[in-house]
Amino acid sequence: MSMVFVRGLDVCVEQKVIIHNLSLEIRAGEIHAIMGPNGSGKSTLAQVIAGNPGFEVTHGEILFEGKSIVTFSPEERARKGVFLAFQYPVEIPGVSLSSFLRTAYQRTHAEVGSVAEFQKEITSAMQPLGIAEEFSDRNVNEGFSGGEKKKAEILQLKMLDPKFAVIDEIDSGLDIDALQAVAQSINEWMSPEKSVLIITHYNRILKYLTPTHVHIMKQGRIMESGGKELAEQVEAMGYRESQ
Repeated sequence: MSMVFVRGLDVCVEQKVIIHNLSLEIRAGEIHAIMGPNGSGKSTLAQVIAGNPGFEVTHGEILFEGKSIVTFSPEERARKGVFLAFQYPVEIPGVSLSSFLRTAYQRTHAEVGSVAEFQKEITSAMQPLGIAEEFSDRNVNEGFSGGEKKKAEILQLKMLDPKFAVIDEIDSGLDIDALQAVAQSINEWMSPEKSVLIITHYNRILKYLTPTHVHIMKQGRIMESGGKELAEQVEAMGYRESQ
């Protein structure tokens, strides 16, 4: 079943074309990776799928489970099951991580357990990521290291349990142990009913998350698609030789 279908997408920011005539289909159970040099439009695609109003879709469609979501707000998309792990997570002073997670869960799910039950689930989800229990009492991303911010994004993924996750450069700022823990958590979350789009510059996270499809994006277009071997080719020869 098609989870996400991007068809003939054109995206502008301040009248500048960033993405042009991009098409991409992601089916349930698939892990897609988009690689490409800086400025190729990868993160723009992530933001557009998530519904960031700062990016204007001038042409094309984004279908989620067969229905158009182009006009949907970010919150409406989240309720449908779309999740974005940010490349640059923002700080939210005065809001603890546990409160943020519970509020986000309430907004995207019909039922939520007691505060104590939910906190127990948070603590359980933290352990594989190597996050201390007191971490949930800290304000969201305030004073977090780069690695802690990325782990907090994956903690949100595990707790909110969406159908489709866009993961934007989660590997930047992570040491090898943190990278393995993050990849393991994504693998454990994944199922035949879910799908993932990973955006990355490097092949290293794809050594722990096996993609079913790899795409090379340049100048706002997908220039080439293949399997995991395409990521290995890019690592060996660079983007100039990948097309």
